[in-house]
Amino acid sequence: MQHNVLILDFGSQYTQLIARRVRELNIFCEIFPYYNFPTDLSSYKAVILSGSPFSVRADDAPHPDLSQLRGKMPLLAVCYGAQYLAHFSGGEVAPSNTREYGRANLEYIKPNELFFEGISLNSQVWMSHSDTIKTLPTHGVKLASTHDVENAAYRIEGESTYAIQFHPEVYHSTDGKQLLENFLVKIAEVPQSFTPTAFVDDIVAELQTKIQGDNVVLGLSGGVDSTVAAVLLHKAIGANLYCIFVNNGLLRKNEYQNVLDQYKGMGLNVKGVDASERFLSELAGVSDPETKRKIIGRVFIEVFDDESNQLTDVKWLAQGTIYPDVIESVSVKGPSATIKSHHNVGGLPDFMKLKIVEPLRMLFKDEVRRVGATLGIDPELLGRHPFPGPGLSIRILGDISPEKVRILQEVDAVFIDGLKSWGLYDKVWQAGAILLPVNSVGVMGDERTYEKVVALRAVESTDGMTADWVHLPYDFLMKVSNDIINKVKGVNRVVYDISSKPPATIEWE
Repeated sequence: MQHNVLILDFGSQYTQLIARRVRELNIFCEIFPYYNFPTDLSSYKAVILSGSPFSVRADDAPHPDLSQLRGKMPLLAVCYGAQYLAHFSGGEVAPSNTREYGRANLEYIKPNELFFEGISLNSQVWMSHSDTIKTLPTHGVKLASTHDVENAAYRIEGESTYAIQFHPEVYHSTDGKQLLENFLVKIAEVPQSFTPTAFVDDIVAELQTKIQGDNVVLGLSGGVDSTVAAVLLHKAIGANLYCIFVNNGLLRKNEYQNVLDQYKGMGLNVKGVDASERFLSELAGVSDPETKRKIIGRVFIEVFDDESNQLTDVKWLAQGTIYPDVIESVSVKGPSATIKSHHNVGGLPDFMKLKIVEPLRMLFKDEVRRVGATLGIDPELLGRHPFPGPGLSIRILGDISPEKVRILQEVDAVFIDGLKSWGLYDKVWQAGAILLPVNSVGVMGDERTYEKVVALRAVESTDGMTADWVHLPYDFLMKVSNDIINKVKGVNRVVYDISSKPPATIEWE
């Protein structure tokens, strides 16, 4: 794997965005907590310091030793990083007279600076800080200002150290990508060699070296991540890969058979296991969302272990873990604290004596799809919406019963089929229906009804970390609502969720 850019996370809500923007330049990067970064830095070409919710003046502010980094390789300090360099290197950081948050424009740019090449005066940037740099650090040279921020950007004479008080990684900084490209490509001279094809070549060679002819078992979910992981492993180790697809009884309507049929043409060795009755009986009477997740995780491991034990000489468990899962599981305290338990990060119980292999653990979701396309996976499969590991259990609020699962499967099928037939499916990141623990009065014919309420949810996102609700056409929502109420026995009211993440989450549980 290429190791080109090191990003030190000080707890900023935007740290993942920095990594995403760097990856868009076809440059590989990794995020590490500021207090635990690699001791061997020989393969890194540049370092970026993230923002932070802390003030550099606070007693508990992050205070890392940067002596291994600063002056040894090109360094870009963003927001907190810029203030950190100033505060501890002869400059002055003080509370701003006004909170500097939101859009601003560059009113001064120092001429003939490679760092700002291709960026014009009045370029919009995004500020997010309550302190400001009053005095530059020793040997600091001012590079840019806005109306309210005198030292919006600076560099340090005699070293390739650059600092900015705004966030180039966010969409609102219109030339942010250009600035990162100037720093990484023109100043740090980092190769732009991180492409899907290069990743496949690298990871296949790495898997072959790591696994060395051992057998590997993989739990398929039918989703994009586990499918791409399976095809990558199959490319690397062929018949040594065994795939198990477990039906937990909480999949979408007909999904178990449909997914098995999809895999038939892909050359994968897949065994389907229908354990739906076992899962549903274990979940009977359980309403707490986290308890439901833990039961499903436990039963899945038990079923998976039973099936794995029927295979011979399996040494490895493969998982479709992707980079956002990894980052959240080791996040710096702050805005990126874990909201709920992940189903595929955190290892295995002691009784499963398998080593873990995670071929996608360094990729974001959109990168997984691009790798899948490079591997020749069917675009329809790669375009599938994300689906939660616990399945419909966390879309049935309250306790679970076979009848509730049936109702939600039917509602979900009407909604998803409708999105596809109206040409809306590919414009949505994730969609689904939620069965509420609420009955409402209705009228059908001349009869009074007292039946279930369902909520429809559709969001747009890039990686699921933030999401906005989709403005689906009213005509579509009217048609889907009518179809659900007319076709699904037990439902007489449909509502549409118009909450964004944050403050809401994508799933209701």
